[in-house]
Amino acid sequence: MKIINTIEAPEAIGPYSQAVASGGFLFLSGQIALNPQTMTLVNGDAAIQTKRVLLNIEAILRAAGIDKRYVLKSTVFLKKMTDFAMVNKIYEDFFEGHRPARSTVEVANLPKGALVEIECVAKMKD
Repeated sequence: MKIINTIEAPEAIGPYSQAVASGGFLFLSGQIALNPQTMTLVNGDAAIQTKRVLLNIEAILRAAGIDKRYVLKSTVFLKKMTDFAMVNKIYEDFFEGHRPARSTVEVANLPKGALVEIECVAKMKD
């Protein structure tokens, strides 16, 4: 098992790691739209927050030596399912044709009042 940490993504706000590599897989903790430098939630709607979340995920993947093409599965947590179409478009653009398995659920609340949180599992390079 290897813990993955990078200053290019927000530090964990609890007793967990940004990501853990084990058994050929990378397990990324849920990311919200925190600015890594200020550790504050970015202002804006779910679209703006989704872009920041995906940048955070990309930074963690990069720190593990892989990129978004290695993502196998993601889970998207939305504060409001009415944001689904907007978040889906940004997600689709980010993955550029790569289509990991995915679940999307609406939740009652997210840390720090975030509108979106995304976690994922990726395959490490052989």
